[in-house]
Amino acid sequence: MMQDRYGYAISTASAKAQDAYVEGMNRFLASAPDVEGAFAEAVAADPGFALAHVGLARAQQARGNGKGAREAIAAARDTAAKGTLTEREQGHLNALGLLIDGDGAGAYKAVRAHLLDHPRDAMVAQTSLGVFSLIGFSGRPGREAEYLALADQLPPHYGDDWWFLCQLAFAQMESGNYIAAEPNIERSIALNPRSANGAHYRAHLYYEVGETDAGYAYLSEWRKDYAKGGLLHCHITWHCALWAMARGDTDTMWALADDGIDPLTDAEPALNCLSDTAALLYRAQLAGVEIPPERWERLSQYAIRSFPEPGMAFADIHAAVAHAMAGNSKALEKVIADAKGPAGDLVRPVAEGFKAIAAQDWAAASEKLTGVMAEHQRLGGSRAQRDLIEHALIGALLRLGKGDEAKRLLIMHRP
Repeated sequence: MMQDRYGYAISTASAKAQDAYVEGMNRFLASAPDVEGAFAEAVAADPGFALAHVGLARAQQARGNGKGAREAIAAARDTAAKGTLTEREQGHLNALGLLIDGDGAGAYKAVRAHLLDHPRDAMVAQTSLGVFSLIGFSGRPGREAEYLALADQLPPHYGDDWWFLCQLAFAQMESGNYIAAEPNIERSIALNPRSANGAHYRAHLYYEVGETDAGYAYLSEWRKDYAKGGLLHCHITWHCALWAMARGDTDTMWALADDGIDPLTDAEPALNCLSDTAALLYRAQLAGVEIPPERWERLSQYAIRSFPEPGMAFADIHAAVAHAMAGNSKALEKVIADAKGPAGDLVRPVAEGFKAIAAQDWAAASEKLTGVMAEHQRLGGSRAQRDLIEHALIGALLRLGKGDEAKRLLIMHRP
């Protein structure tokens, strides 16, 4: 019987479909370009291969194509109903189907149960590893610890596997264990130097330990051969742009923004385009860079188009930044009034904090942002991404003449 990348049986008799499916897994787990193309090739080689349809659905979902994802998972279910799947394949389809249906709680329960019996089912495990995951966007307190606990259960099943090693390393980084993370991310990169996930997580380690020049040099060189079709192209460009700004090279910062982050570049997924652009512009503004008003207005309109209804906390807080800085009070008030979801209680004060910043009411900004410091991990995103909130609070404290308090906050969170 044919097998996937991790040795599990797959229900296809086509060697071509098997090879294309394994290639799709490789590309998906590395955030390489044209993941959809590989899974579509597997479907074309064997239309009755249910897991190829599931892989295509996940690739579409990751890129933000909800319609395409739903169509592909429907095809997977129709195909499965006509054939015979292994127990593992049935669990795989069920867990990922729930995810694509939008049932996050049900999907997470199914994922954890499935991994007890099939821990090497990486396409399922991947849904709950990383900050853009079922754990990362759960809105639950202690999600870094939960993420690390899951990653710590899996090493005996993956061994020296480049995909898993970089996931384990990132879980360790986000929990503050940089010493443990470094050998794991270095080994992952040695095994697959062109994994965008590996390069991305190595960038995070450089960022967390304050190695600006080394991180900028490494990632700037790595991204030269990473096509814009890669899922992480926008976000990797953001890391480079942030470092360019930190090094005082605003010309390069703007060039990078215009190459792969700004909405005009057709950067994707939309969540990265919104969050990375908002974070770069505001952090540059804090650093004294003059931000053309049209950039904020363009981003505010993009947020309205891409996330018209509040409900995803990580998108909502960055939309609020864009609306506040653009002076788009109507859109900002909608985020404040309609904030919902598992972290909606934190979205509202963050949005109100940036509303106060836009009004230069530094006392109100400080009060609102201070109130979310203890729990802002619930909003989603990485430590590096949530620095936007912490730096905004530091900026407000400095405006209030509270330099000592600002310094203490910075030293506590970024020693």
